[in-house]
Amino acid sequence: MAVRSMEGLPMPGRAHWLARIPYWLVAAFALGLYFLWHVFNDANYTLIFNAVVAGIGNTLWVTLVAFGGALVVGLIIGLIRTTRNRILLEITSFYVEIVRGVPMLVLLYYIAFVGAPGLVHLINWVGEGFNQVGLTALGAPLAEFSVRRLDFAARAVLALVIGYSAFVSEIFRAGIESIEKGQTEAALSLGMSRWQTLRFIVLPQAVRRVLPPLGNDFIAMLKDSALVSALGVQDITRLGNSYAASTFRYFETYNVVAFLYLVMTVALALFVRYLEQRIPNR
Repeated sequence: MAVRSMEGLPMPGRAHWLARIPYWLVAAFALGLYFLWHVFNDANYTLIFNAVVAGIGNTLWVTLVAFGGALVVGLIIGLIRTTRNRILLEITSFYVEIVRGVPMLVLLYYIAFVGAPGLVHLINWVGEGFNQVGLTALGAPLAEFSVRRLDFAARAVLALVIGYSAFVSEIFRAGIESIEKGQTEAALSLGMSRWQTLRFIVLPQAVRRVLPPLGNDFIAMLKDSALVSALGVQDITRLGNSYAASTFRYFETYNVVAFLYLVMTVALALFVRYLEQRIPNR
C-alpha cells in the first residue's frame, strides 16, 4: 500500500523516510557532539569532565542494585496485594501508601539516620539472643555489629529500595490484575494449581505488559540517584558539587553533570520506547 501525503498524493520513499526521523533526537545528538567538542578542546571542560566522570561507576552501581532490590520487594508486595487475605492486604496497603507519600529526599535522610541505626540495634538484639542460647559463633558477630560498618552508600541503596518498591508494587499489581480472569479460570479448570497458574499463565503475560512502565521507573531512579550525594556518596552529582565549590566554575561543572545524566537517560528512554514498540500488550 502506497504511503500518501496529507493532500492524498503518494509520498516518495525518501520523503516517507524523512517524515519518520525524530528531529528532537537529531537536535539533541548535534548538541551533544557540539558539547563534546567543547570538552576535548577546552582545558577547563576537560579537567571538569575527568573529575566528574569518575562518579559514573557509583551512580550506575547505586541505580542497578537499588532497582534490582525494588523489583524483588515490589513483586512480592504486588503479589500480596492481589490476594484475598484482608490482613496482608491492609499491611501492604499501609506500606505502599505511607512510603509513596514521603518525599524521596526525606525518606533518604530518615533511612540513613534513623532506620539504619534501628536496623543495627535489631541485628545486635538478634545476636545477643543467639549468644544466650549458646550459639556464640553466630551471635557474636551480630552482637558486635556497629552502625559505622553500614556505610552511607548501603543506606542510600536501602532507602531507594524502600521508596521505589512501593511504586513498583503498584505496577506489578496493575499488570497482574490486567490479565483476563477467564485465563485463570481456564487454567484452574484444566487441573493447574493456583501457583502453577500464576507462574506459567499470569506472570509471563503481566511481565510483558509492565516492562515499559518499569523502564520508566528505572530512568526515574537513575535521576533520583543524584540524591545520594546529600549523604556524601561519591556519585556524579557529589563530585560535581565538590569541584564547583573548589574552583567556582559552577556553569561549566553543572553543564558537564547535566550532560552525563542526559546521555544516560536519553539512551534508556530510547530503549524503553523500543520495548514499547516491540513487546505486544496481549
